Amino acid sequence: MAKLVVLSEGLTGLAYELKVDKTTVGRLEDNAFQIAEPSVSSHHCELIRRGDEIVVKDLNSTNGTFINGEKITEAALKPGQILRLGQVEMRLEPGAGSTAVPAPVKRPLDKTMVLGVKPQDLEKGTRPVGFEANAAFSKKSNKANRIFIAVGIVLGVLIIALIILSYLHLTS
Repeated sequence: MAKLVVLSEGLTGLAYELKVDKTTVGRLEDNAFQIAEPSVSSHHCELIRRGDEIVVKDLNSTNGTFINGEKITEAALKPGQILRLGQVEMRLEPGAGSTAVPAPVKRPLDKTMVLGVKPQDLEKGTRPVGFEANAAFSKKSNKANRIFIAVGIVLGVLIIALIILSYLHLTS
């Protein structure tokens, strides 16, 4: 019997054996496998057993269903792969009598990589290719703001002049 083993901190040790053909997973108690975590939807997904294969079907969850980091609506989950519901990660482990070979797991990189910039360029303050002075992120001119302010001043002076003229006309 295959089983889901929760890997996320705070929920480690939580596991569910997939004994029936259709298993619902979600935050509410009426699910076969309840995961009481806020990022998991009330009825997040279904796990459907089709022979030796486990198919995961997202039930329009809020935070999505992912297999090895790829968002899915319906896909096969192989032993060893990581299933993520919201922020909760779990791994499908083959049952004791299973002949299934665990699928390779894509692990995220352990280190942050900077692409396109060499560390010595950062120290020198040089700009990498694509960041020229006329690039999309260069400083824009202030011409539009100046025109807007000039028009505002002219309109303000006209309004004040009209108020003064109407006051003088009323008093005479």
